[in-house]
Amino acid sequence: MKDLLRPILELTVVFPGLLLAYFPVRSYLKQPPARLAAWAVPLLLGLCLGGGLFCYCFNSPTALPLLVITLAASLLYVKTLQTSLWKSGTIALAVCAVFACLNSLSRAIGTAITLRQQLPPDKPWFCFAACIFYNAVCWLITAAAYYPATHAVRMMVEDDNFAQTWYAFWVLPLVFILLNLFITPRYQITLRIGRVLQVYIVMSIALLLLLFLFNTIFLLMANSLNKNARLQQENQFLSMQQQRYESLKAAIEEARQARHDMRHQLNQISALAEAGDLDNLKAYLAKTVSRIPDLDMNFCENRAADSVVGYYCALAKREGVPFCAKLDLPQVLPVDEIDLCLVLSNLLENAFEACLRTAPARRKIEVTAYVHAERLLLVEVENAFDGEVNEKSGLFRSSKRKENGIGIQSVQHIAEKTGGASTFTHQNGVFSAKVMLCGEKQPPETADSTTELYGKCGK
Repeated sequence: MKDLLRPILELTVVFPGLLLAYFPVRSYLKQPPARLAAWAVPLLLGLCLGGGLFCYCFNSPTALPLLVITLAASLLYVKTLQTSLWKSGTIALAVCAVFACLNSLSRAIGTAITLRQQLPPDKPWFCFAACIFYNAVCWLITAAAYYPATHAVRMMVEDDNFAQTWYAFWVLPLVFILLNLFITPRYQITLRIGRVLQVYIVMSIALLLLLFLFNTIFLLMANSLNKNARLQQENQFLSMQQQRYESLKAAIEEARQARHDMRHQLNQISALAEAGDLDNLKAYLAKTVSRIPDLDMNFCENRAADSVVGYYCALAKREGVPFCAKLDLPQVLPVDEIDLCLVLSNLLENAFEACLRTAPARRKIEVTAYVHAERLLLVEVENAFDGEVNEKSGLFRSSKRKENGIGIQSVQHIAEKTGGASTFTHQNGVFSAKVMLCGEKQPPETADSTTELYGKCGK
C-alpha cells in the first residue's frame, strides 16, 4: 500500500503550490473561490491519482506525470485569472522554483533515510517518509508565505508602476528551476557514491535560501520603487496645483483690473447713450464684453481634484477644445485622494489626446464627479474621438504603443482595489468612461458641508 502511495504523494504537492500561487491574485479570480475549488480540486486529484497509478504500474519515475500535471495546473491558473500573462506566468514560475528546491531537498532527505535504514533503492520514487516530509514542508512553506503573499506580493500585482518589472522578473525563477534540474542526478544510486549526498544536500539548501533571499530583495526593491513612483505622482499633482494657483492668481488680477476699469467704461457708455450714437455704442459694448475675463475660479472644494481638472481644463482651452466640468466634491473625500487624482488624470489625459486627433468641430470633453450615499464616488468622462477604438475581450489597445493601454488598466485596477467598478463604452464617435470608487463613510459634518453642484463649462 505504501508503494502505491509513494508516487501519488509526490504528485499531490501541486495542491499547496497552486494555493500559494492564488494567494496574491485572489481579487483577480474570474469566479468565486468556492466554485473554482469545486471543479479544480477533483480535476487535479484525478490527475494525481492517474499519474501515480501509471508510475506504479510501469515502475517509472514521476518526472513526466509531474511535468504534465504542472503544465495543466499552470494553464488552469492562468485561464482563471483576469490579469496579464506576464504577472500570472511569473507568479507560477516563482512557485515552481520554490517547489523545485523543495523537491531536491526531499530527494536528498529520502536518500539519507534509505542509507540510514540500509534499504535498497528498489523503486524510482521517494521513500514513504520522504514523501511525507515533501508534502509537509510544502504545506508549511505555503502557510508561512500566506502573509507576505497576500500583502507585499498582492500590492505588487495591483500596482501598475511595476508593469515593466514583470517583463524581467520571470528570468529569476526560471534560472533556479534550471539549476535544480542541473544538479539533480540522473540515477538515484549516484547520491550513494562518496560525498555526493552531502554536497547535494548543501546545494539544495543553498539554492532554497538563495531563492528566498533574492525574492526578499526583489520585494524590498519593488516597495522602494513603489514609494518613489508614489512620490513622483504626488510631485506631479503638486505641480498641477502650482499651475492651478498661478492661473487663479492671473484670473484674480484680471478681475481686479476689470473692476478698476468699469467706472471709465460706464462713463463712456453713458456718453454714447446721451449722444444717441447707437452704432458706436453697440461696437463699444461688444468690445467690452470680449475683454471680460472667463473666470473659472474653482471646480470643487477638494483642492487635489480641482488642481487636476483645472490643469487639463487649461490644456484644453489652449488647444481650443471645449471643456465642461461638473464637480460636486467636498474637501474631505470618502476615498483616497491619490486614487481619485490618478483616475481623473488618466481619463482626462486620454480624453485630451483623443480630442487632439479629432476634427476641431467635433472636439469636446465633459467630466462629472460627485459623492453618492456618503461613501461612493462616481466619475464620468466623455470625449469625442475620430477613428477606431481597439478593444479585445474588454482590453483597450494603446494608440501610442503596440500594447494594452496602461491608463485604462490603471483606472480599472484602482476601481477594483476599492471594491468599485468601471465601464468603458464607445458609440457614435463618443467615448464614455464611468468609474465608481468605494470608500469609508464621511463624517456628518463633512457630508453636510458639500456645496451646490458646480457646472463650469469652458468654450
